[in-house]
Amino acid sequence: MRLALIPFFVATTALADPAQVTDVTVSGDRVSVTILHADTGWDHYADGWEVLDADGNRLGFRELAHPHVNEQPFTRSQSGVMIPEGATSVFIRTRCSVDGWDATLFEVALSD
Repeated sequence: MRLALIPFFVATTALADPAQVTDVTVSGDRVSVTILHADTGWDHYADGWEVLDADGNRLGFRELAHPHVNEQPFTRSQSGVMIPEGATSVFIRTRCSVDGWDATLFEVALSD
């Protein structure tokens, strides 16, 4: 008897690489976020990021309208982010078109 091996692949989000925040700049109400993600095209790409306060409230959101396959890492900014007076840090969370919101928060210490 001869056995044939048939490759079997299972796609899972556990193997996916989330969009990683590599740098953040805060200047007044403008937040610039640099992201690294293995965008493959319209089927899988980093499609947004948000700014959260220490309680998890959304202070700002930036939708990313297209993949950045050949531009990695990439930086995008959002104006109008209202950071509460006295806040000592904010958090950035990324989203991708396949895996949704990443559970990892990138903390940004704010200077006085």
